[in-house]
Amino acid sequence: MANQPFKKHTIYKKDKWNMLNVEVQGSKIVLTEISDQWGEECHTFIGRPAMMHWANERFAPDKFDGTEEERQAILDNLKAL
Repeated sequence: MANQPFKKHTIYKKDKWNMLNVEVQGSKIVLTEISDQWGEECHTFIGRPAMMHWANERFAPDKFDGTEEERQAILDNLKAL
């Protein structure tokens, strides 16, 4: 069985300090959130439902600092993985 590279996705990238990257490793999903306020946070999920639960909490309308279009684009990009 040949080693297949993990699939890497950039969900959003505002600049070199504010971005959200996802690496899909089979059923395991590693999400790295980098911000100029908090630094780098890494989250590991077993499956998409767990990741989407986190995303809906993290990008809740009352907590999101941006437009509704930006928030929806982030959620849509995560759903499309």
